[in-house]
Amino acid sequence: MSEAPGLHNPVRRAWITFAVMTATLMQVIDTTIVNVALPHMQGALSATTEQISWVLTSYIVAAAVMTPPTGWLAGRFGRKRLFLVAVTVFTITSILCGVAQSLEQMVVYRLLQGLSGAVLVPLSQATLLDNYPKEQHGLAMALFGIGLMVGPIVGPSLGGWLTETYNWRWVFFINLPIGITAFVLVTVFLAETELGKRRFDAFGFALLSLSVGAMQMMLDRGQQLDWFGSAEIVLECAAAVLGIYLFVAHSFTHSQPFIDLGIFRDTNFAAGCIFMGLIGSILLATLALFPPFMQNLLGYPVLTTGLVLAPRGAGTMLGMMIV
Repeated sequence: MSEAPGLHNPVRRAWITFAVMTATLMQVIDTTIVNVALPHMQGALSATTEQISWVLTSYIVAAAVMTPPTGWLAGRFGRKRLFLVAVTVFTITSILCGVAQSLEQMVVYRLLQGLSGAVLVPLSQATLLDNYPKEQHGLAMALFGIGLMVGPIVGPSLGGWLTETYNWRWVFFINLPIGITAFVLVTVFLAETELGKRRFDAFGFALLSLSVGAMQMMLDRGQQLDWFGSAEIVLECAAAVLGIYLFVAHSFTHSQPFIDLGIFRDTNFAAGCIFMGLIGSILLATLALFPPFMQNLLGYPVLTTGLVLAPRGAGTMLGMMIV
């Protein structure tokens, strides 16, 4: 595999860092900027509180399903090509979300947005590691982490300001200039990687997708349907448990599994996954619940709601810097 162009060129490396972080920032901001606008979207789309949560659920499920095959897609089609396609689709679907006229349209567009946005974070990390010398990998991930935390800081405040000054549709339209900038920078500065021929484990991918999707549906609709008093919840729980069991069994017996479970022998990696799971469950759950609570029950203006949520990101960034 040829060396990355930024490995021995600090100026090129800086531009590559800026390029991939612009794309990543667009995706990260989008996961937080929408939350403060949910109550306004709920009224405009004539949705209940449970229904409008699908705007978040569809995005999260799609992102969870699409993240694992990113490595195979990058090896099969090339990292730069995948990056450009993902940025393009994400930007287009952002505009479609902004012009959506019904809840059904919004959910479909958010689903497509989640599929395209899921690959941006892992591609950015891989690109930074390839373009920084090994002794500077810690610095590269620190820069990536700090940039990643700009989203939770800027997103809620920016979303509140756009919703109050214009309307909620602008929380999606704002992605257009960022997406165009990211596309141009990636086109100019990123080099294409060599293509691989690793076989894709479609069955393993299908089992993992089934498990993740069923579990998300169960958790999302459980409270509304009285949990295991509902046949739907029972079926979704059974599908999630069966899917993950078959996935693990398949992964241990297949010659080229979708995910090599041997990577979890690395204690640092396994611990990191556990902690990120805990952080994600707390962060994403409260991001969905706080805006409706503050706006509908406490009577906070949308801009104030955004400002109240912003310090969470600042605290996370400070914690990452200390670590």
